[in-house]
Amino acid sequence: MKLRYELLGCALHGHALVGTDAATVRAQDAPLVREDAENPAGLRWYRCLRCDAWEPRPAPADAARDTVPGPDEIEVPLRGRPLRDRFVLRLIALDRAVHVVGLGLLGVAVLAFATYREAWGPTVGQIIGILQATLGGPVGHGGPTLLVEVERAFDVASATLYWLAAALLAYAVLEAVEAVGLWYARRWAEYLTFVATTVLLAPEIWEISHGPTVTKVIALVINLAVVAYLLVAKRLFGLRGGGRAEAAERAHDTGWPAVERTTPGHITLTVR
Repeated sequence: MKLRYELLGCALHGHALVGTDAATVRAQDAPLVREDAENPAGLRWYRCLRCDAWEPRPAPADAARDTVPGPDEIEVPLRGRPLRDRFVLRLIALDRAVHVVGLGLLGVAVLAFATYREAWGPTVGQIIGILQATLGGPVGHGGPTLLVEVERAFDVASATLYWLAAALLAYAVLEAVEAVGLWYARRWAEYLTFVATTVLLAPEIWEISHGPTVTKVIALVINLAVVAYLLVAKRLFGLRGGGRAEAAERAHDTGWPAVERTTPGHITLTVR
């Protein structure tokens, strides 16, 4: 069963109807609005410009305009492949937003640790010692104890910690730029996301080969899906016709031509 993104869009935002405030419905308005001839009470059927469903509503008691607006007065909502791309790109943007929060918090934590670790050292050591004693021995069976790991962290040079914090915060900014660009479907953001994600695939694969976890595998699968979608569906780097083919595809599924193609009998809506 094919997923219709138009139905999802209408479920989230409601139907995109026109002419609900018009006093008169003319014969030329039939592709958009129709009066129910069997209902003398003034029931009308309105066509959704997004999903093409017809919804019954009563005629307006106080009409705001005389006639149904023409194609030149109406902004057709996204439908078809452009609508699909909006949903997919915004899902990727939300994924990047989660990364921004995680990287930002981690970067701030490393920066705070580098700044205040001398003052925290005695207190942290006491807490770890109490924790290990409470648990009946070393924390982290089969490897270094938690206390040893903490001691290693305190032994790292301050300059290294500051550089690590700077790298984490810089990457968070990069992910934020990606998220904003993808949310608004900018072409440059697609290229930026593809390059940034592809660069990280090798380290992710290396980490999985040395210690696979469910989280690492899921992250790798998501990033592979993102790369494949951007490369194939969005036609990056000239693939499958490149940007021209992508623009032509968008034009085919955008505006009144897309509405006309799904109109029964292919009635042409002329601009008045």
